[in-house]
Amino acid sequence: MTAQHVPVLLTRVVELIGVGVEAARDAGLTPVVVDGTLGMGGHAEAVLTAFDDVHLVGIDRDLQAIDIAAKRLAPFADRIDIVHAVDDELPEVLDDLGISEISAILLDLGVSSLQLDEDERGFSYSRPAPLDMRMDRTQELTAEKVLATYSESELRRILREYGEEKLAGKIAKIIVTDRVDTPWETSDQLAAMLSRVIPQTKKKSHPAKRTFQALRIEVNDELGVLRTALPAALEALHIGGVAVIESYQSLEDTIVKKTFRAATTSSAPPDLPVVPEEHQPWLTEIIRGAEMADEQEAETNPRAASVRLRAVQKIREARS
Repeated sequence: MTAQHVPVLLTRVVELIGVGVEAARDAGLTPVVVDGTLGMGGHAEAVLTAFDDVHLVGIDRDLQAIDIAAKRLAPFADRIDIVHAVDDELPEVLDDLGISEISAILLDLGVSSLQLDEDERGFSYSRPAPLDMRMDRTQELTAEKVLATYSESELRRILREYGEEKLAGKIAKIIVTDRVDTPWETSDQLAAMLSRVIPQTKKKSHPAKRTFQALRIEVNDELGVLRTALPAALEALHIGGVAVIESYQSLEDTIVKKTFRAATTSSAPPDLPVVPEEHQPWLTEIIRGAEMADEQEAETNPRAASVRLRAVQKIREARS
């Protein structure tokens, strides 16, 4: 399975993390890198191979992924800590490990290849499976429970906000009406309804894509976790440390972009002749804007086609 998984923008990600590693070395610190979306360990393995003095903390909410990554990273066992947690628990994770600051953090956002490829996880609309969609299978909320218990207005909201679905109202009404007689239990059942309701267009996107994205985000609170985790990660960086973020859809990329912009620009009024220290930027962009995968990588690795890579470096402590 690990052989089938190709980490997105692997070489570039390792290069960017290296900026934080070098800053730690220059400061006489042991470089600590957090892979906040460990997955099957592809990025982590490359980082540990490239930098023989790095201590890596791997975090993932998916126990199946952790099991795979732990086996893959066994040769580096003396330089890793693998933790079952959600990214917004980063401060607690670091505190438990006795780590006060980090040199780099990587967040490879969204659903993983492992989760998409395992039919029983229910993330894919192209194959029949239970409507699960949990990244952490120890939690209670599933997509099936969302469809069975949420009100029409709640369903309409998540479809509109998280799926950017124009027909959110119509879809929500059908879900609530039809579940009275037939519960929504499988991915192919839901996808078939969406294919009937949503007009086919010339675009390649499947009619079910936006609804499945919305359900997945709701089940896993992906945007809420990111809004909490990203500021905490930036706060944990030492001076010279870097944050490297890979986003795959506009909602998560917008959160990253706004968070970075707020910290890389002055908070002072534009007409001030001298910007006080407390209003000066405390992060600087390593990548101007966002980078994308080249055509060759996008063709060979479909997941890379939509990636937006952003990276910043901490240049002073955060503004109070």
